[in-house]
Amino acid sequence: MALNLLWIIFFLIAFVTALVRLIFFGDTEIFKTIIDGVFDSAGTSVQIAIGLIGVLAMFLGFLNIGEKAGAINLLSRIIGPFFNKLFPEVPKNHPSMGHMVMNFSANLLGLDNAATPFGLKAMKSLQELNPNKDTASNAQIMFMVLHASGLTIIPVSIIAQRAILKSNDPTSIFIPCMIVTFVATVVALTVVAIKQRINLFQPVILLWVGGISMLIGGLVYFLRLHSSVIDPFSKIFSNGLILLLFVVFIIGGWVKRINVYESFIEGAKQGFQVAVTVIPYLVAMLVAISVIRSCGVLDFITGGIGSFFHMLGINADFVPALPTALMRPLSGAAGRGMMITAMQQYGPDSFIGRLACIFQGTTDSTFYIVALYFGSVGISKVRYTIPVSLLADLSAIVTAILISYVFFHAS
Repeated sequence: MALNLLWIIFFLIAFVTALVRLIFFGDTEIFKTIIDGVFDSAGTSVQIAIGLIGVLAMFLGFLNIGEKAGAINLLSRIIGPFFNKLFPEVPKNHPSMGHMVMNFSANLLGLDNAATPFGLKAMKSLQELNPNKDTASNAQIMFMVLHASGLTIIPVSIIAQRAILKSNDPTSIFIPCMIVTFVATVVALTVVAIKQRINLFQPVILLWVGGISMLIGGLVYFLRLHSSVIDPFSKIFSNGLILLLFVVFIIGGWVKRINVYESFIEGAKQGFQVAVTVIPYLVAMLVAISVIRSCGVLDFITGGIGSFFHMLGINADFVPALPTALMRPLSGAAGRGMMITAMQQYGPDSFIGRLACIFQGTTDSTFYIVALYFGSVGISKVRYTIPVSLLADLSAIVTAILISYVFFHAS
């Protein structure tokens, strides 16, 4: 689905919904609410871009040192056999391989601030191979969909928020989140592979996917036996790994006799340009998301879903948590707000509170990252990126509900 069509649909749905609320419910404030949200979102878009400048400058500076020191090429060679099968159009040992690995690694550790600069760098590297500069290539779509599926080992921010709200067991959502996000990633990978005619039963792919599955399974088993170490483990391992990465890059540059300071400055200069480039794309997408959020259509959807399941005689206790699930693909911040509201209203250790946390801690903000990543390289035709990403989101929602009933629902 092209962004152009999606944008039109969002505004039409918002306008029709607003008319229905005005005519049938007498909501005279609805149009003002929508317009206020539009202006707020436009301002927020610029704030997000400005906020990215410092983070982008820092990470792109260190990344430039790593590239000149040969660290990115080394990483590409290590992961190359696996990624060469998933990204057949990307030449062997291409720098984009290393950039994508670093992006996925940061996502695995729940380090959003680190994942974004690495992801933007990966998208730029893939764009250099793209023959049609305004249209997403197969490799870019595979990368974006895997990124949107949001595979995360430890949802650090979610656990921290649960602790702030006085949860008796902040880490209780850890294992369900792991299961749900893994399912979403497998669904995303499978659908794109079928679309791009990539054989997932190749020995290299099976070995890597199997190995990663065993690693995740082992980590889940260990941390479930020792739940008290989840929080210190996440803080030490994830943040320590980033610091180690910086040190390795600097040492590598020093060994290669590179002026690491000047290399850092050279890379950091790209941060400002990237942040400015994405502003129009962020404004366009976040404004469209705002009108959908402000018009109240999500309330109609959740109410309709609840009525449908009640009519069928099926337990619908999950419905109050759905606003988080529906907002997460549109906006990470809005999804987080819905999650916090659910925990405050029902309690962080309630079925609804925990389910909302699992919704928030799995897939990424599809529309936001599509606007950010593709916008950073000027791509307007995203092909089937959004439908496949939303399919992964749907699989995550369904799996989260089922897993939460198993883990947390009192029968």
